[in-house]
Amino acid sequence: MPMLSSIAHIVLSATGAQSIRHSTVIQSLWSGYGQIVRLELSGGTHSSVILKHVKLPDVSEHPHGWNTGLSHRRKVRSYQIEAQWYQHYASHCTHDCVVPVCLAVSAGVGETVLVLSDLNAAGFDVRKSHVKTQDIHACLDWLASFHATFLNTKADDLWECGTYWHLDTRPDELAALKDRALRQAAPLIDQKLRDGRYQTLVHGDAKLANFCFRPDHSSLNSSNQHFPPRVAAVDFQYVGRGCGMKDVAYFIGSCLNSRDCETMTSQLLDYYFSVLIDRVVQQNSRINAAELEREWRALYPVAWADFHRFIKGWSPGHWKINSYSEKITNDVIDDLQS
Repeated sequence: MPMLSSIAHIVLSATGAQSIRHSTVIQSLWSGYGQIVRLELSGGTHSSVILKHVKLPDVSEHPHGWNTGLSHRRKVRSYQIEAQWYQHYASHCTHDCVVPVCLAVSAGVGETVLVLSDLNAAGFDVRKSHVKTQDIHACLDWLASFHATFLNTKADDLWECGTYWHLDTRPDELAALKDRALRQAAPLIDQKLRDGRYQTLVHGDAKLANFCFRPDHSSLNSSNQHFPPRVAAVDFQYVGRGCGMKDVAYFIGSCLNSRDCETMTSQLLDYYFSVLIDRVVQQNSRINAAELEREWRALYPVAWADFHRFIKGWSPGHWKINSYSEKITNDVIDDLQS
C-alpha cells in the first residue's frame, strides 16, 4: 500500500520508530470507506502497529444496497465516535477486557487516521470462525467485564444509544420490514431496552469476528487474576449507552445456530451473569447486583427481538432469521401487548 508521507509521519512520531519496513492490508472497511493495515516498524518501542485509515469515498457501494444519505452519515459518525472512544474511554478498560492501546488520532475533512497497538504482537493472534464452549466463555468474560467497568457511564460523545442496528438510525430497514406485527412493536421493544434502570456502555458490534484470541494453549481461566486474559476486542464504531443484553444476545447469535441456541443459551447466560456479578461487586459495591441480574435477564429476549427486527428488514433471506428467533420475538411482542 502506498504510504502517504503525512500518515507515515503520524505513525513514526507516535511510536518513535525510525521507519516503516513493511505494510500489509488486513481488510478493507465496510462499503469502501478505507483500510486497516498492519505496519512493521524499525526502531522505537513497537515492532508493529495497526493503522486504521478512514477515507470517505465519493460513492458508497453497500453490499445490500443501503447506500443512502442516512447510511453514509451513520458511517461517518461511527468513525468519529470510534476516535472519541479510543482517545477518552479505552484507557479505562481493565485487565479483563483488553482493547488496543490508542497511540495516535488524526482527524481531518473526510479522513481519520487511528494508530493502535497490534494485538497480534500482544499475543492475541488467533481469529476464529468456529468456537468451543471455552471460547464462548472467554468472550462472555470480556463482555461481562466491559459492562461492569462502564456501568452507569454517561457516554458523552459516544452513541446515545449503542449498537449499529438501533431503531433511530434504521428507519429505511424498518420501512422495508414485511412483518407487520414486528414493525408495529419495534418502538415498544426499543423503549423497553432504553427504560432499563441499569445502563452501561455496549460494544455495539460484539460478533465473534471482532474478538482476538490467544492460542489455545493459553486459554486459561481469566477469572483468576494470575492468568492472562484469553481474548481482546476490536472495532468500536458503535460503542454507546445501552443494556448489556444487546451485546450478549448479538454475540450468542453470531456464533451459534438455532439448535445450539435452544440448548445452550440458559447455561451461557448463567456463566455471563456469574462473571458480571463478580466484577460488579469488585468494582462498585453500591450497585444492587441481584436487581441488575433480574432486570437484564428479563431483557435478554427483548434484546434478541430488537436485533431480529433489524436483520429481518435489512436482509430478509439472512441465515439468522430462523424459527428460534421468530419464537422469541413473537413471545416478546405478546408480552408487550398483554
